[in-house]
Amino acid sequence: MQKKLFTQIRNEWRGNLWLALELLVVSVVMWYIVDMLYCSLATYNEPRGFDTGHCYLVEMGVLTDKSRDYKENADNKADVLELAERLRHRPEVEAVSLSQASHPYNGNNGTTPVLYDTLRAPGWTIRRLVTPDFVRVFRYRGTRGETPEQLAEILRKGEFLASDNLYQKYGLSMTSLVGKEGFHLLGDTSYNFRLGAALENVRYSDFEQGRFCYSMVLDLNLVGGGWSYPDLELCVRVKENMDHDFIARLKADSESQYRIGNVYIADVRSFADIRRAFQQSQMNQLRNYTVGMGFLLLNIFLGLLGTFWFRTQQRRGEIALHKIHGATDRAVFARLLSEGFFLLLIVTIPALVIDFNLAKLELNAWRNGTTLEWDRLLLCAGISFVLIGLMIAIGIWYPARKAMQVQPAEALHDE
Repeated sequence: MQKKLFTQIRNEWRGNLWLALELLVVSVVMWYIVDMLYCSLATYNEPRGFDTGHCYLVEMGVLTDKSRDYKENADNKADVLELAERLRHRPEVEAVSLSQASHPYNGNNGTTPVLYDTLRAPGWTIRRLVTPDFVRVFRYRGTRGETPEQLAEILRKGEFLASDNLYQKYGLSMTSLVGKEGFHLLGDTSYNFRLGAALENVRYSDFEQGRFCYSMVLDLNLVGGGWSYPDLELCVRVKENMDHDFIARLKADSESQYRIGNVYIADVRSFADIRRAFQQSQMNQLRNYTVGMGFLLLNIFLGLLGTFWFRTQQRRGEIALHKIHGATDRAVFARLLSEGFFLLLIVTIPALVIDFNLAKLELNAWRNGTTLEWDRLLLCAGISFVLIGLMIAIGIWYPARKAMQVQPAEALHDE
């Protein structure tokens, strides 16, 4: 059967040549689309390094002297600390923290140098100044298995935390430097800090890879506070089974329990809403991109489907001859399918060569700091092969099934 198949393909070389060229172009375009979608989805689904589930941002306000409830000589710092302490005592609250431009999905971060001997972190390393329970609120994890509670204790001891990738350009992980002293933070070389733990990489957003997001975490009580405490971020984690209507209940209690001095609760927002608002433009872009790629895939599908549909319809007489000579429906279908798959296999090798060169020329999507990764290249090429094979199978199956239902004599008479 294989010899007859090769002979038939050779005898129909003109028609098969054009079909092979079409499959070659489709294979390359399909690989490019699959590669782009793979990179987008793989990045989006990476571990974030934090957890914002059941977390809320409590925004604070301060009464002015124009308010009749304004209190003279009120200590805003002490009042904010008291507000945080009262929130900790709510039965549904698990952890409360204060921080300065540090919470996830925050576009107002500050950066800082992290120096150790001759090593220097990238210039866009995010500075997270927080109270120790910040790592409990957002459930940071250490690379050596440190729990959020253990990381909080490390911060209380005056040590700092840093993402494991901080010195990756030197081929050095921060895990190997845990326990070392002599780090200079915040541009001040007069104080030495000790690295208490290395963190699993904390992503800046769901659209950026963790390996390119750098951050350090330090107890804000160790830094001279040149900020207003009511302007700090007050973040709360609620127990998993107790956050139903938390915002409404907290607002209902805000006037009676959480107005302290001149400080009051101005608003409460869930991090689900903060995340959605922070990434709205990127989500819209991803949605539009996915719809566009889906439309292009649909056109490719219909084009291939039509090609093999028409090709199979034109071979009704051949199908009838096979049936006259005793071939079963399954054998006829396998013969037609083998021909389509054989042509696809032939073009796969040159398609892979073209894919490789496109990746080498950096014309496809970037991921892990490169456009050429052999495992990714072969995976996306394999997915493309399967998708095109599925299109070929559908394009052959239905018209072949209809043709095999026609009596051989009728089909030959039409020929």
